[in-house]
Amino acid sequence: MSDENRTGKNDGKDDEAVILAKSGGSLGDPGGATAAEPASAGAAAEPASDGAAAEPASAGTAVESVENPAGEQAGDAARPADDTAPAKKGVPPVVAGVLVAVAVVLAVVVGWLAWGKIQDNAAEAARTDAVKAAEEQAVAVLAYSYDQVDEQVAAAAEGLTGDFREEYLNLMNNVIAPGAKEKSITVQAVVQASSIVSAEPDHAVAMLFVNTISTNSENPEAVSSGSRVRVELEKEDGRWLVSRLGPI
Repeated sequence: MSDENRTGKNDGKDDEAVILAKSGGSLGDPGGATAAEPASAGAAAEPASDGAAAEPASAGTAVESVENPAGEQAGDAARPADDTAPAKKGVPPVVAGVLVAVAVVLAVVVGWLAWGKIQDNAAEAARTDAVKAAEEQAVAVLAYSYDQVDEQVAAAAEGLTGDFREEYLNLMNNVIAPGAKEKSITVQAVVQASSIVSAEPDHAVAMLFVNTISTNSENPEAVSSGSRVRVELEKEDGRWLVSRLGPI
């Protein structure tokens, strides 16, 4: 109820009290006027109680309006912190380039060492295989028997290569074989010692010490002689062939 209404009520009751006083209380007991005052006081108190009840509600609403924005702002402030967190950095281009260069150098070095190892193994195999071939071919070339010379010459020629093969065949077929058949010449050859002078994957040089024993119809007693022989070899189709043989 508004203040103007309350004031109007009070004014009416005051006027009534004045009238009653002047009329000598003919309209009722004066105590009724006295009792009416507390009622008007109670009526006046009602708006106050309504206002008092409204005030806590307003205060509660204000508290909520203050608390909620604070929570929202706190949540909004937390989210950018996650969004703006620094990302992990990758390897810088300069460092990556250096690492690649180092890897390439290491690969080259490893490849070079591996190639060197392969070459060393090939050279070692050449030393072993070439000296064996030199011993076998030297015996095949130097030894013969008058009754088997043609077959022996043909077999020995299989282990020769290049011009030396032609020279050997020409000498044996035109000079040595006819004389061996005529005088019953037999020659035996034995390698007493051997060594490699040089060896590569496809070329080698060997030094041999060969002892020969020969007999013929004119001189049946064996004649022995020793000589040093240099043998050059070439590797063709996986096989070591003699390209030159001669005394030193």
